Amino acid sequence: MLLGSVFIVAACGLVYELVAGAVSSYILGDAVTQFSLVIGVFLCAMGMGAYLAQFIRHHLLKVFIEIEIWIGLVGGMSSIAMFVVSAFAGSVFTVVFYGICIAIGVLIGIEIPLLVRILKQSEGVSEALSRVLALDYLGALAGAILFPFLVLPYIGLSRASVVFGLMNLVIAGVGLALLEIRRLWIIVRLAVAVLLLLAALIYSARLVGFMEDLLYQDEIVFTRTTPYQRIVLTRWRDDMRLYLNGNLQFSSIDEARYHEALVIPAMQACPRARQVLILGGGDGMAAREVLKYPEVERIQLVDIDPAVTDLGRVRPELVRLNQSALLSPKVRIDNLDAMKFLGHSKGFFDVIIVDLPDPSSETLSKLYSRSFYMLCLRRLSAEGVLVTQATSPFFAPDAFWCIAETIASAGATHPGLPQLYLKPYHLHVPSFGEWGFVMATRRQMEPRHLSPSVSTRFLNPEALAAMFSFGRDMRGGNRIEVNRLDRPVLHTYYKRGWQRYNQ
Repeated sequence: MLLGSVFIVAACGLVYELVAGAVSSYILGDAVTQFSLVIGVFLCAMGMGAYLAQFIRHHLLKVFIEIEIWIGLVGGMSSIAMFVVSAFAGSVFTVVFYGICIAIGVLIGIEIPLLVRILKQSEGVSEALSRVLALDYLGALAGAILFPFLVLPYIGLSRASVVFGLMNLVIAGVGLALLEIRRLWIIVRLAVAVLLLLAALIYSARLVGFMEDLLYQDEIVFTRTTPYQRIVLTRWRDDMRLYLNGNLQFSSIDEARYHEALVIPAMQACPRARQVLILGGGDGMAAREVLKYPEVERIQLVDIDPAVTDLGRVRPELVRLNQSALLSPKVRIDNLDAMKFLGHSKGFFDVIIVDLPDPSSETLSKLYSRSFYMLCLRRLSAEGVLVTQATSPFFAPDAFWCIAETIASAGATHPGLPQLYLKPYHLHVPSFGEWGFVMATRRQMEPRHLSPSVSTRFLNPEALAAMFSFGRDMRGGNRIEVNRLDRPVLHTYYKRGWQRYNQ
């Protein structure tokens, strides 16, 4: 029974670690940094726990039961506690968050040494140690597999820690059954812990929903946690807003300014566009703008998260906004990683539109790397046009011009193809502020000659021409490096620019 417990407690421990990493990345952003810190803090705390275990001399099984009860309570309530702190006391979130991680890590670190010492009484030390460590590693593997494929999509982030906390309490019950003398006060505490976690399991969704209502100014009408991100849709009067991991993706009041600026200059620069590729844009707004051009025969939309494209197809508010674009027979949707799609695709596209989230992490930064743009250019037709959103040239100018330099560098690595001409531009979107784009064409063209040939809410010939002019306060530093997979400098530029603005 105790050997079986090793497998379960190892799986629980790893899930607590993954939940903490996911919550911190959703709230603080920068998933790579957050997961790296969480893993480091957890391992260090587990080492502290293992060291402290040597001072436990007597009543080892009883202490093990106590440890399991505390892990079940602290670990089980951890995700809810993190959401509560972020809503009510965001300024101390980091301190409280890592305090919870350390507490869980220390308790987990005590588990294995205790189990080895308990089991060595009936087995040799080497046998007990090898079996415990083998089951511990296998349990960790089970937790790592269960989290992305079962726990996150079907149980949810807030309930995941509660469910595994209950599993720790089951292990405490197993230990209690092995005790020769059962202590009433341990039974009472175990029962109270079970009741608390059951209540949390029942009301966790409502509680986290209430916390998110405090985090977002507007009424929340839809939330979902996927293996890729936290999706939140809010509404205030006629204004619908989509957030991914807490970052605003669009506001229905002014989204036309952004999406018309992203799509229409590229479509006008390629008047014979038949095949169009949209990377990202799962909400369907960019596809809506492309469908205004009757000569377009096919739109290939690639968005990694099926939950986002499902929203764009079935959520009435979004279907109204994108004018049923994702239901058009011309649109084909693939839920794949953009780089993976480009690597396997064999077709060519007249216009490639990159509408991906900002490079707010090293992971997202790869979608703005030279390797990524080289893949895009390989799929671009002889007179094709590539355009990408490129964050803010005002708030993060180094990041904006880094994207431009990276595209230019990618174009220079294709000597057999026509020369690439870069046309950076920008406009003001009230929800975002000053926002930038980079367009690359296979043939030279003058932006002042571009004029919208389709109906628009914002763009006219004068506004379109003005977007290609930059003021002095939107120039980047003197030495801007190219963003590469092995050196994601773009993420540093981006973070530094926005931190300077926020301060």
